[in-house]
Amino acid sequence: MREVDVMGVRVEMPSNQPIVLLREVSGDRYLPIWIGAVEATAIAFAQQGVVPPRPLTHDLLKDVIEATGNELTEVRITDVKDGIFFATLVLASGTEVSARPSDSIALALRTGSRIVCAESVLAEAGLAVPAEQEDEVEKFREFLDHVTPEDFESL
Repeated sequence: MREVDVMGVRVEMPSNQPIVLLREVSGDRYLPIWIGAVEATAIAFAQQGVVPPRPLTHDLLKDVIEATGNELTEVRITDVKDGIFFATLVLASGTEVSARPSDSIALALRTGSRIVCAESVLAEAGLAVPAEQEDEVEKFREFLDHVTPEDFESL
């Protein structure tokens, strides 16, 4: 298992499908996982520290785990079959629960739990981005964050 960080949620064009982008902590691979809009929102809220006035489903699950005296210790992305990813929630009690990666990631972000990915999943679905290309990608992202429509008026 390799530890991964959540880079964020993006929208893949032209399909307009949300993707959660994971990055290998000790490596150069990224893992894009296509997810639903509700899960994308839940992940983005957790990353931005948004606290809804009433608990969302992932907040509720976190509260239930804690209320039962348990703790989410780790999320494992375990497999990919025909483009469908599989995950497991690992609780401190030793209990393991099968879950969708999108729900698992949303919950991990709320609990501060570690996210790991099977080497076989990274080998099959991961994308290697060398450091020099990563710098270019980051520069482009920064450009997109600051560009306005007025910047293109003279073109």
